[in-house]
Amino acid sequence: VVSGSSSAKRVLVTGATGFIGQHCLHYLVNEGFEVHAMSRSRHKTGVDDDGVHWYLTDLFNSGSQETIVNEVRPTHLLHFAWYAEPGHFWTAAENLQCVSASLALLQAFGEQGGERVVMAGTCAEYDWGQGLCLESVTPRKPSTVYGTCKNALQEILSIYSNQFGLSSAWGRIFFLYGPKEHPSRLVSSVIQSILRGETARCSSGEQVRDFMYVTDVASAFVALLNSDIQGPVNIASGEAITLKDVVERIATKLGRPELLKLGARSTNLQDPPLLLADISRLKDELGWQPSFDIDRGLDETIAWWKEELKWS
Repeated sequence: VVSGSSSAKRVLVTGATGFIGQHCLHYLVNEGFEVHAMSRSRHKTGVDDDGVHWYLTDLFNSGSQETIVNEVRPTHLLHFAWYAEPGHFWTAAENLQCVSASLALLQAFGEQGGERVVMAGTCAEYDWGQGLCLESVTPRKPSTVYGTCKNALQEILSIYSNQFGLSSAWGRIFFLYGPKEHPSRLVSSVIQSILRGETARCSSGEQVRDFMYVTDVASAFVALLNSDIQGPVNIASGEAITLKDVVERIATKLGRPELLKLGARSTNLQDPPLLLADISRLKDELGWQPSFDIDRGLDETIAWWKEELKWS
């Protein structure tokens, strides 16, 4: 049974236990949304302490999704669910299934009267030879299956929205980090290695990237959902930093700079030297600002890993 009046803002969140999704829930509650969350985790059922309604389902179970959409009758949809196995997601055939499953979800949402949808995209949609990425200017030329499928879904969302009068936006995520990130990702793996007193072997780290703390990413998505901005919006810090600078800060904060071995791994020649977001839409149109700079974000992430590894 769905609580609340028919005029309530009801949001359905997919991938709600994922890296970004889980951080969105309290922002949504604080913004006055009645929150309905979809997850594959059997630990999440019923209504939790924050008033979030949980539903057990999988992105690929379109029948189950349609049932949930018809039961909840959401006014808003925030769609993160996707195949995300580190090391595999770039090339996996599951990306194709994610496109068709996302389209089925979008159609179910639109058919029952949904009003506003925001989906998660990626900087991998852009031509990485360009360096600086601006939504309306930088060509899209994805070089991976993942980027190609996300780009295809963005185009489908745009067509669908125009055809059926749906309000929609597409958040293009750049590089993120923070508590609960997969342990094999760069920031997480370097922190763990050093906390365990092991050598952290990295490439030379000359590549320039745009990093954003995960709760800022979540906050930006919720602000975007709660706006009427249409189309692609870069979700990033707009700040350039080398990978070398990021990992050196981690090693220094942990007091073990000698454990960091730069150049111990070869640099992937396919790795673009510069990937930076233009965040004019995020800042100027949405009026959103990040709360965490790189130092505060790394401090929070290190503190979380210390607790996770029971280190003091």
